[in-house]
Order: sequence, then C-alpha cells, then structure tokens
Amino acid sequence: MDIPDPSGSGEGGARRFDRLQDWLDWQLGLNPKLIELGLQRVAEVWRRLGHGAPRFPVVTVGGTNGKGSCVAMIDAIARAAGYRCGTFTSPHLLRYNERIRIDGEPVGDESLCESFERIDRARGDLLLTYFEFGTLAALDIFVRESPDLAVLEVGLGGRLDAVNLLDADVSVVTSIGRDHTAWLGETLDEIAVEKAGIFRADRAAILGQSDAPETLRQEAIRLGARPLQMGRELIHETADAGWIWQGPGGRRLSLPLPAMRGRFQLDNASAAIAALMEIEGRLPLPVNAIRAGLQRARLPGRFEVQPGTVTRILDVAHNGPAACALAGNLRAFKSGSGGRVRAVLAILSDKDPEAIVEPLLPHVDDWYLSQSDDGRALSVDALARSLSASVPRPAGLFARLEQALDAAHADSETGDSVLILGSFTTVGQALRYRPGI
Repeated sequence: MDIPDPSGSGEGGARRFDRLQDWLDWQLGLNPKLIELGLQRVAEVWRRLGHGAPRFPVVTVGGTNGKGSCVAMIDAIARAAGYRCGTFTSPHLLRYNERIRIDGEPVGDESLCESFERIDRARGDLLLTYFEFGTLAALDIFVRESPDLAVLEVGLGGRLDAVNLLDADVSVVTSIGRDHTAWLGETLDEIAVEKAGIFRADRAAILGQSDAPETLRQEAIRLGARPLQMGRELIHETADAGWIWQGPGGRRLSLPLPAMRGRFQLDNASAAIAALMEIEGRLPLPVNAIRAGLQRARLPGRFEVQPGTVTRILDVAHNGPAACALAGNLRAFKSGSGGRVRAVLAILSDKDPEAIVEPLLPHVDDWYLSQSDDGRALSVDALARSLSASVPRPAGLFARLEQALDAAHADSETGDSVLILGSFTTVGQALRYRPGI
C-alpha cells in the first residue's frame, strides 16, 4: 500500500493525513517497538494537549479474561439508565472505529483523524506506539464529547498500560491468568501485581474472581484501595430462573440471567454492577436499568452462535483460561445437539497452543489447523508441531484460514457445528468469510 510521506509534522495548518487508514498504517511504524509499556510518553502528550482530570466518572477494567464482557455490561446498564456512555476497548474485530464508542455507536473516521492530528502536533518528537495513539485519541474524544461515564479497557497488564494515565473512580480486575508473560511475569503473583496497578487509594478495587491470587487483594490494600472481591464482599447465587446479587452492606438484588452465555458471566455481571454502584452518588442507578442492561448486553466474538443448517460458533479464546470458559459453553451447547463439532484453529505466535486446545479436546471431534493473515500469526506448520501430541491426526493443515473454513463446512452435515477460535484476528477474518458451498 502506498502511504503518504510521513515526514514533517503538519506545520502550517496542513493535516498529516486525511484518511483514517493512512493514519493507522503510519502509527504502526512510528515507534520501532510495537509494545513499549510506560506512562511517561502518554502523560507528557496528555499534558501538552491541555487536558486535566475528566469531569465525568471513569471506570477502568483490567484482567486476563472477561474484560470485554464486563465493559459491555457496564455500558449496557448505564445506557439502560439513560446515561451517555463512552467505551474504549481493544482490539477490534472488523473496523478500528469499534474501539471507541459513544452511546453504543463507533466514532466516525473524521473524529478519529482530527484527534490523531491533535495528538501528532502535541507529541513533538515523542515516539508513541499504535496503542498509545489510540488510547490518547479515545481520551481526547471523550473529554471533548463529555459523556456521562467513560469505561476504559486495559490493553496489556495495568500498571504501565496507557489507560492507567487516568485515575479511575473505580477499577475492576476481572481475572488473573497466565498470558503476556514476556511483559507481565511468569507467575500469577507477578501478573497480579502488574494488573493491580490500576487500583487507586481511597477508591474501590473490584476483584471479579473469588480464587484470584491473594497477592491481588494484598496489593490493593497496600495501595490504599478498598477491595471488593467476589466471594467475600460481593456474593452471587442462582435462584430459580435468575440469580441474586449481594454487595456491601447486605444490599441484595434479584436479577435475570445475563444474555451473554456462560455461568462465569455472573462474575463479570457482579463486577459490573459493583462498579456502577460505586459511582451511584453521581449517576443514580435504577434496579430496572440493571435488569434491562444485563439482558441487552452483547459482545461479538464471545461464544457467538450463528444458527443455520451448519451452526457457526465464533470465539476469540486465545489462552488457557478463555479456552476453559469456552469448554464450559460447548459442554452446555452440545447437550442439546447431537452433531459433530469441527474446530478451525489459528493463533498468534506468542500464545500457547496446548493451553488453548487441551480443555477443548473432549468437546471437539475434528481439528482444522490454519493461520490468519495477521503478521503475528503462528504458522500452520509450527502450530501442527506444537500440537503433535494432543492432535496427532488433524483433519487438515491449511495455509489460509479461508481454506480451512471451506474444508470444515464442506465436511459438515446438517446439525453439525463449525467452531472458529484462537484470536481476535482469526474471528475477524472469519466474520468477513462466507462459505463457498
């Protein structure tokens, strides 16, 4: 692709680029490091932009898995209560604009380009990463649009992630698992310390996992935060066709089950409710809005079931804990279906194939191994070697994801299911695909 000359800094009123894709392509090459954790660069650019602390409440959501679900539930509940909510999430599935939403709608290209231009002028010679540019753009847009609430998803870790630039009014860590170990550490305790970095003194630190490493809670206390942990200060239990949420002070709510599949979603829903309860003094929260929001919240690519003669199931599961959650959903799904499950797997090179596949082995009948178009994708040959013990006889190896999808659909009969998993890019590519049979 031909990209306009990135030399210069847009002096004299000329914008560096007019098209969003040109901005994004340029950002990918601006910093030699795709990931460079640290807050110094973004804090300095934020200062130069002239922005201070937001006037609206901010909720920051970190964790290994469950972040997206928690953000989606907070957003849906807040909007059901009549509030205008801004959300920042990553990565996207189909369009970059999905990362920044206001009132449920992705921001437009022009809004992003204008924000990128402001950031480019403010940064001077600072080399921001692609993610830092996006984070600053989201915060810049939110300050200018002034929503009633902003919900920010941590991209990587927490302590040194660009999202941690702001002091959140309430912070959530949904879960702790082994992922991104090259940056966060090898042990769960090391990872917990990094993720706890989003907690703030004298503010609530919501721990969405009852069996989270004790280090996470202790780190919250050390930082002066007030921990609210699932199974301790926060309790939920199923009841008839719904469930009961109980929070600090013995407050109890009788609620419908979330629309998002999986019993583990009760942890995410509990954390979302607790986060909104913490800012109820600024944004009153009717119980009916909680009920409506839980039933409206959806998240593409998380056990997304597309019915048909052959059912398609899309899931971005890309680590062991996410695969375990997917296995639970598959177990429940297969109990009502007698067909075969054919899995199309393509992952990124920094992931552990065995950790993803092992929980799914009892629920998958045939494996189709492939690779996505992502430059970080693990090659299909390397994937097959890694899985030679657990998947010794895959249904096929395919250099292109579309070939694997075609084969899985061609082999399927009425009542069968094709499961597509392994990364956001895998699911995004599959969402653009249409079976050729």
